Amino acid sequence: MDCVEEEVDFNWEEYLEDTGVTAAPHTSFRHVEISLQSSFQPGMKLEVANKGSLDTYWVATIITTCGQLLLLRYCGYGEDRKADFWCDIMTAELHPVGWCTQNNKTLQPPEDNVYLRAAIKEKYNDWAEFLVKELTGSRTAPANLLEGPLRGKNTVDLITVGSILELRDALEPSVYWAAQVQRNVGGRLCLSYVGLNDSVYYIWMFYLNTRLRPLGWAKENNLSMEPPTDLCGLRSRAEWTEALEAATAEAMKSPLPLEVFKDHVDLHTHSFKTGMKLEMVSTTEPFHICPVSVTKVYNEYYFEITSDDLTAEATPPSVVCHAVSPGILPVQWCMKNGVVLERPRGFESQDFDWADYLKHTGTEAAPDVCFPNAFHSKGFCKEMWLEAVNPLQRSEICVACITQVKGRLLWLRLEGLTKPIPDCIVDVDSMDIFPVGWCEANSYPLIPLLKPVCRPQKKIAVVQPEKQLNRLTPSQPPDAPPNMCSSMDTGLVNGKYCCSQLFVNHRCFSGPYLNKGRIAELPQAVGPGKCAVVLKEILTMLINSAYKPGRVLRELQVVEDPQWNCQEETLKAKYKGKSYRSTMRIVRTMEQVAEFCRRVCERLQCCPNLFGPTLVSDKCPENCSSQTKTKYTYYKKRKVGRPSLGEIAQDGDMTKPARRRKKRKAIFVQKKRRTSIVGYQTAESPQDSDYYYDDEDFEESGSEESSNSPHEETPAHTFKEAPRRGRPPRRVALQRRATHPGPEPSDKTASRRTTRSVSYIQNQTTKHAHTKTECVKDDDDRLVLERNPLEWSVSDVVDFIASTDCASLAKIFQEQDIDGQALLLLTLPTVQECMDLKLGPAIKLCHQIERVKVAFYSQYAN
Repeated sequence: MDCVEEEVDFNWEEYLEDTGVTAAPHTSFRHVEISLQSSFQPGMKLEVANKGSLDTYWVATIITTCGQLLLLRYCGYGEDRKADFWCDIMTAELHPVGWCTQNNKTLQPPEDNVYLRAAIKEKYNDWAEFLVKELTGSRTAPANLLEGPLRGKNTVDLITVGSILELRDALEPSVYWAAQVQRNVGGRLCLSYVGLNDSVYYIWMFYLNTRLRPLGWAKENNLSMEPPTDLCGLRSRAEWTEALEAATAEAMKSPLPLEVFKDHVDLHTHSFKTGMKLEMVSTTEPFHICPVSVTKVYNEYYFEITSDDLTAEATPPSVVCHAVSPGILPVQWCMKNGVVLERPRGFESQDFDWADYLKHTGTEAAPDVCFPNAFHSKGFCKEMWLEAVNPLQRSEICVACITQVKGRLLWLRLEGLTKPIPDCIVDVDSMDIFPVGWCEANSYPLIPLLKPVCRPQKKIAVVQPEKQLNRLTPSQPPDAPPNMCSSMDTGLVNGKYCCSQLFVNHRCFSGPYLNKGRIAELPQAVGPGKCAVVLKEILTMLINSAYKPGRVLRELQVVEDPQWNCQEETLKAKYKGKSYRSTMRIVRTMEQVAEFCRRVCERLQCCPNLFGPTLVSDKCPENCSSQTKTKYTYYKKRKVGRPSLGEIAQDGDMTKPARRRKKRKAIFVQKKRRTSIVGYQTAESPQDSDYYYDDEDFEESGSEESSNSPHEETPAHTFKEAPRRGRPPRRVALQRRATHPGPEPSDKTASRRTTRSVSYIQNQTTKHAHTKTECVKDDDDRLVLERNPLEWSVSDVVDFIASTDCASLAKIFQEQDIDGQALLLLTLPTVQECMDLKLGPAIKLCHQIERVKVAFYSQYAN
């Protein structure tokens, strides 16, 4: 049987009810809200026929709208609402102001409205004087919305197929060209350039896009009318000109109403200067954020941004932006929001640092004043659902889930694609996202979820893997990532180096290294494509789903077989602001992929089916959900300690170091909760399994298994007496203000003096945590703080370190931007790992840090 995915009938209401997920609020989609508004606006005035008289009319003001219904108030009532009345645009006799004069009709208050007549007569001598006063400076309802085929239509409905607009050039802000509407889907327009009516060059954009203007805009503003810069070579100059003249003449017979553009946002002036650096969502691959530069300033409204590229091999992509263009971000936005920033092409160092980069390039960062709204989320939250445009095929709209919200950026997982893509990044003000039900309301096909089903599998010769690849791989869109293999390129790429999809089976046991919650957020499948590329992508996802990515990198280094056909790939990870990288040998051929995946799962102590070529739909063949978790750790016999990233530890190495610390045994409990210090909120163990692993300082002993039976519950006193580890559980520690670490147990190689010092601090910490007293026994080592260390800035921390016997290390704290909150989170392993210190200096530094912690508990913890 071959498990494939097929489309199923999709109903949003049923899906939301069955799964319990939440739809993004409709009010968050401002462009959709505007598109649903009536063309008539409150405050507009029109002439209304008086009841019982077809020859007299009176002026009324629109108070509010509701679809094709208008709430009106006769002029003369002022703010009095008692005589407001509703009328239907389609049936009532309504005309624009001035219609009565043109058609010799009488304007006078209704004869039966004595109150209104008396109110006007008290202040004015006649009706004409009152109307002059009332209508001066007012806005009349457009005539075309009250008469003819456009009567009663909403703004979006005024844009009909065949309408002509002017479209600003993507590369030159002072150049426009005419575009014709091929389709209007709720305001989302499919446009073709006049003179190039080829569906290959159709473009989709929402009618509120600032690039769209009414016909004649360029001429009125002394701008150029030129064919698109990147397409002008497809037609001769004469053909372009002839097509434009013909289209303009035809469009002027029934011009697009100017009401279509009434809601367009006015552009704000910007503060950017040529050479400034910033961060921006990639325009060609909106799956990552990269460094960019301002390469040209056109005027006070427009400027050009170009992706940084140090290779000079090809012209990097550029885009025209304005002050509030979506996706532009200040320097270090990614670092502050925990997002990976792509290195510029050709950048030699593996670790990208903005300070060094600006210094190396001799440039400056764009100031924060250039980004007025860089952190507004507009009501979107993680795990909300919506509908979104596929960036690789803009005619498609997919079911989408928000996987991350960072400031004003959303990460969307697009469902239903036969070729899964990474989470795409969109701005909260993007006009390519829509609320749940938008496609159905506008009769547009929505790419639904895919449901795995099993079908009989045809036998395929092993010597011809290309056939299997062609059968599983649909045609690839022309703008898909170049590394992916498809049925069109198997003649150019040897089929044995390509593999079909690799699946991430979210329900399988994820082991002690990987966070089950993060695994659940990963896409269900990656590929098809070149084996090394697909495996590198899925391994990168697993590394970033780990509690400690650096530890997983080390584990993956030893996954190797001399008989494999491999190529070296560099894998990267980030943890606590520190970058790690490791070179790993990844198999290149399809027949070795399954064994490679199994070896990786074995090394990570997870279910062998967690990821690989096998899709687990309902129940894992390993039955890992009911198996004893130690089943996947029986083969782990490794040496103690944490090898460096460059060190390759051979599997099964039983060599023991001369003096090593004995690791405490794993504590087996049944869903016990680990309580943080100082009475703060408790948090569960990060891995949903029967035993607990500390994710901060994961060390292994040489013993094969704990002596405890896997089903034996550890006595309560064992849990209490176990030495306190480096910090509270991750979900508590990440709050940074709620709790901070207890002291680290000393290494056996440390001096007796250090052991006494650490033990003393541990006792003091425990005492303050439980009794909240201010007693400190060692007056000589007592530290009195003038200010709460949680409020210390980086400068305050540097000053403190400089005042101790660790003054030579103050520069490290400055370079790594360690403030008071971060200082309280530092532990001995963290100091050694992140600051690259030897044991002696690290212990010496931690002694000073522990003094601050003890003082904090003494003075501020209660």
